Order: sequence, then structure tokens, then C-alpha cells
Amino acid sequence: MNWKWLAEFREFALKGNVVDLAVGVIIGAAFGKIVSALVDNVLMPPIGFVLGGVDFKDLAINLGTAQTPVLIKYGMFIQTVVDFAIIAFVLFVVIKAMNTLKKRFESGAAAAPPKPTQSEIYLKEIRDALVKK
Repeated sequence: MNWKWLAEFREFALKGNVVDLAVGVIIGAAFGKIVSALVDNVLMPPIGFVLGGVDFKDLAINLGTAQTPVLIKYGMFIQTVVDFAIIAFVLFVVIKAMNTLKKRFESGAAAAPPKPTQSEIYLKEIRDALVKK
């Protein structure tokens, strides 16, 4: 049996990019749960209270009958949109901070070397004079 494909798969799976992506997906899923809990339990109850005791999870339009309800749960949709907005904003802030740091490091590395000090200039002149003798 040819096990070459298994070695190729192992090489692919253990590359840094794949592992980094997997870690990012796992952390992103956990972050999504945290944001959902924040929206469900902290943000939406006060908003519902201000709007007259409305629970957004219960907001729905019934298209069916009493025996067979067909609900369009637009309240859950509103909560999901708020979740998305928070996650998108946090990702925007994180990526903006990363880009700022990246630019700062790149500009520091690309800067011209500093001018030699006066003592360095004198030492070079002395060295050149000694070489000419």
C-alpha cells in the first residue's frame, strides 16, 4: 500500500498556516459565543425594558393558524444582527491595531541609518590618515 499520500497530508496539516487558521477558527467560535451571551443577557434586556418590556426572542409574526403556527422570528434576527455588528466592530478594531503596529515596525526598519557622530568622523579620518602612511 502506498503511504505517500499520508505523509503529504501530514506535511500539509502541520504547516504553520493551517495550524494558525485552526486556532483562529476555534478562538473565533468561542468569541462568538461570548458576544452572543453579552447580547442576549446584557444588552438586549435593557433595550427591551426601555421599549416597554419587550423580549426580542419572543418577537415573531404568526402566518399560520393556532393548530399549525408558522412563525417568522424577526426578534431572533435582530439579536443576530446585533451579535454580528459587535463581532465585526471588534474585528475591525483588532485588525486596525495590527495594521498600525505593522506600519510602525516597517517604518522603523526602513529608516535611514543615523548620521555618524563627530567622534566617529574623527576616528575615520585618523584611520584613513594611518592607511595612507
